[in-house]
Amino acid sequence: MSDQSKIRNLSIIAHIDHGKSTLADRMLELCGAVEARDMRAQYLDSMDIERERGITIKLQSVRLKWNDHVINLIDTPGHVDFGYEVSRSLAACEGVVLVVDAAQGIEAQTLANTYLALENDLEIVAVLNKIDLPAADPDRYAMEIENILGIPAEDIIKISAKTGDNVEAVLDAIVEQIPAPAGDRDGELQGLIFDSHFDSYRGVVSSVRVMNGTMKSREKLLFMQAGATHEADEIGVRTPTNHPVDQLAAGEVGYLIAGIKDVREARSGETVTSFVNPAPEPLDGYREPQAMVFCGLYPIEGDDYEPFRDALDKLRLDDGSFTFEPETSTALGFGFRCGFLGLLHMEIVRERLEREFDLNLIATIPSVEYRIEMTNGDERVVDNPSALPDQVEWNAIYEPYLKASMIAPSDYTGTLMELCQTRRGQMDAMNYLSPERVELVYRLPLAEVVVDFFDQLKSRTAGYASLDYEPVGYEKGDLVRVDILFNGERVDAFSTIVHRDNAYEYGRKTAEKLKEIIPRQQFEVPIQAAIGGKIIARETVRAFRKDVTAKLYGGDVTRKNKLLKKQKEGKKKMKNIGTVQIPPDTFIRALRLDD
Repeated sequence: MSDQSKIRNLSIIAHIDHGKSTLADRMLELCGAVEARDMRAQYLDSMDIERERGITIKLQSVRLKWNDHVINLIDTPGHVDFGYEVSRSLAACEGVVLVVDAAQGIEAQTLANTYLALENDLEIVAVLNKIDLPAADPDRYAMEIENILGIPAEDIIKISAKTGDNVEAVLDAIVEQIPAPAGDRDGELQGLIFDSHFDSYRGVVSSVRVMNGTMKSREKLLFMQAGATHEADEIGVRTPTNHPVDQLAAGEVGYLIAGIKDVREARSGETVTSFVNPAPEPLDGYREPQAMVFCGLYPIEGDDYEPFRDALDKLRLDDGSFTFEPETSTALGFGFRCGFLGLLHMEIVRERLEREFDLNLIATIPSVEYRIEMTNGDERVVDNPSALPDQVEWNAIYEPYLKASMIAPSDYTGTLMELCQTRRGQMDAMNYLSPERVELVYRLPLAEVVVDFFDQLKSRTAGYASLDYEPVGYEKGDLVRVDILFNGERVDAFSTIVHRDNAYEYGRKTAEKLKEIIPRQQFEVPIQAAIGGKIIARETVRAFRKDVTAKLYGGDVTRKNKLLKKQKEGKKKMKNIGTVQIPPDTFIRALRLDD
């Protein structure tokens, strides 16, 4: 058991790519936690997908020894979709190391995470990383941090996590500036679970921070929010390999394995206490992650439905932040409506399903959750455009809005304002962080952000702009559902809810695109875009024509007309009986184009 006054619990927070995981690597090396021969870049990023993309998705914790102190380090994700992972880890800390890139300065995510840390009353150790880069300007950005966050420029530690230059100063500052954890070691046990993942051999492995009391191995534990009881099979610390211990006392961070089969019984924010002598009340949890983007996921092969459902259940064990429920589509068959925290989250879940469970999936167009005020006064929530009732049944439709904060060089102010205005944005504020850099704050409908806003933002600013956003509630909108009809039949996979002003454009583009990829049939196929009963765009896939007049030579023209008339009647009859044969890969191509 560690001396409580010698423990430091901290998290590293930063914008994407500012060097959190690299700084964690250097700390692991300096503290001797990992042998030089075992060292690899981004040591704490264990998933293949994290290593390929160079981003952190799941938070990780590790226990380090520095001089005579114990440092519990939690490496967190920087991407805006995984912001809730950051909020969980901060609940288990007394301080944070704020990393800022010395060549880029403060970015949108840096500010958001710093404000989160300040709300939790955490001590901040500010670090300027990447001073070895030719473009680095540490003195200028140190002043920027002082002006915006109020941290004195002379207190900011200048380091290079890549070369290891001055990283010892960061470890010394952690020991000096971050307070030791409070907590009564003799009181009733209260442990906060801040992360869980599923191990196929051991069951759920939870990361736990003991706030009060002492957790002992083989003790019977009560999970307060879930109301479940389990025996602690093993408790231990990560150094970074799992190292079992007999007990964890208040202030310590470790892991807990209790033979739990379902990660939802050990949700993040759960309070663990002793079954025999329970704490009177759970710790303050924090908000549950809310799904913001929804899409239908369907297996391309109908036989894959059962394996797909099992795969979703298994992935849910590892990532409790996405939701799914069964749905059927006339075009795509049986699948699931899934809810995600954002587009990157959606992409990563889909990629993990395809890669880890060997599935071939097709995703429908992403949509958001709308609130509908019905004519009878009820309120209905719709996350699937094809489930939107007809317009005569409702009075008003409300869509979710975001407060988006963008930081970019001031040369790009005009292009960013134009982008936000074409996406129905309303400007809230414009702040100059320095003569060269500006922060724009806009209110934007989430539906306008989910499809390609981030790509547009990056391409219009040569990659310099950064984005952070948070939900700010719902607003009434002039929205309509655009349906795509094949031969008069609605195809639900292509239905979408758009603003009335953009409906015609969406309908026309989709009809044109489908005309190119739908194979020709024996009869003419009209592709129409409609709002309710009103057709707003149309394209036609021409029919195959057999040359029925080929065997004629000379003679009266009436013979030719008779054969053509007969063919026409046959096509008409076929059109009445036949359905449009659309191969599944047509949907895949059409929806992939929409990605």
